[in-house]
Amino acid sequence: MSHDRVSEQGLIQLMQRAGPARAGVRVGIGDDCAVLEPTRDRPLLVTTDLLLEEVHFRRRYATPADIGWKALAVNLSDIAAMGGTPRWAVVAVGCPDDVGVPAVEEFAESVWEIASAHGVTVVGGDTAASPGGWIVNVTLVGEAAGRPLLRSGAKPGDLIAVTGTLGRSAAGLAGLERFPDDRGELALAHLRPAPRVREGQLLGSLDGVSAMIDLSDGLATDLAHVAMQSGVGARVDLLRLPIDAATREAARLLGADPIAWATSGGEDYELLIALAPDALSRVGDEVSLTVIGEITDTPTVEYVARDGRRAEVEPGFQHFVPPRRARASSSSSSAADAAPARRPDDGSGPRLCRSELE
Repeated sequence: MSHDRVSEQGLIQLMQRAGPARAGVRVGIGDDCAVLEPTRDRPLLVTTDLLLEEVHFRRRYATPADIGWKALAVNLSDIAAMGGTPRWAVVAVGCPDDVGVPAVEEFAESVWEIASAHGVTVVGGDTAASPGGWIVNVTLVGEAAGRPLLRSGAKPGDLIAVTGTLGRSAAGLAGLERFPDDRGELALAHLRPAPRVREGQLLGSLDGVSAMIDLSDGLATDLAHVAMQSGVGARVDLLRLPIDAATREAARLLGADPIAWATSGGEDYELLIALAPDALSRVGDEVSLTVIGEITDTPTVEYVARDGRRAEVEPGFQHFVPPRRARASSSSSSAADAAPARRPDDGSGPRLCRSELE
């Protein structure tokens, strides 16, 4: 296999081979525009995400395949949060000078792998040389089967629930920062997240589910988005957060707080939903949900520790905001009070979220 630097045309050809066209594509890669035929009477969902080297990943532990996978996965998670079906993707890539053909092939094959798994066709994109690191921007188009689930529908009295477990991605990142060759389950949770598309579709079809958002920037930040858009408050019991044994063990070994990873680490790409209490029984066994709190009619988002006092919770990731500038709520106790964990005294502990990449 050649290790020559990839050309623009070569990169386009590699992406063109990234899976066959599916229904709804009249014209795909190769013309000025893709020509698409959406399903009749189904609203279109459009989302886009930008991934930058040294902001969202480091090449010393993220392979080209990891970059390609994650670039599409984070967009799939947005479609999942609307209860939609992903259909077509446009991929724009800026490659640095030291990226050769094998790396781009690896990137393209990984995009194809996750696209194929979710019925997505790559229908276009753009390429450029990057003067710095990798730059990847994916735009994904999906369809809503019924009413799109918005952030703005939560009502006082709704339960707050999440799919899966929280804090795994932050735990994986903390490990990768210290052990870049790690490919264990937590590292892969960070490098190759599994978007909850099927779960989003099932939840979106249920009566009583009023709002949904994917947990990309962390529970603290994303729940605040729901509260603000819905004009409500929220109360979360930190002891009810679903944190698995692997994440707790990683926190113990690294001297970190698993509660902080779960609330503020970000990039779990689980779904957070608000639903009426009587809707919980209709979810069934196909979706693993944990109820962590309730929507309130107060104007604040509160986190409650083991003793019933309000706990301080750092916000999740926010672009353009220095980390740890603001807090989700003020109180006399900390999140660590809910589950004590060792913290290094010298400030040399692992980075907890992507906002701290430098």
